[in-house]
Amino acid sequence: MDPDLAFILGLVIACFAIPSVLSAFSDSRAPRASAIVILIAGALILYGVTTNPGGYALKDIPDTFFSVINRFMP
Repeated sequence: MDPDLAFILGLVIACFAIPSVLSAFSDSRAPRASAIVILIAGALILYGVTTNPGGYALKDIPDTFFSVINRFMP
């Protein structure tokens, strides 16, 4: 898997999992599924950061995001 794609997928999945965690805590439920999704997102982010030579800087994230979108959208 491409490191840029893994990094961006991890960020998007983590962003979608945060409301689920907050909802589970507000309803006094255990966030089991949300915790698994956050672990998967963390693994994707870690894979992307470790396999990309030089890593990612905060200013590089928007450029990486749009390059991934441009690469996979026709």
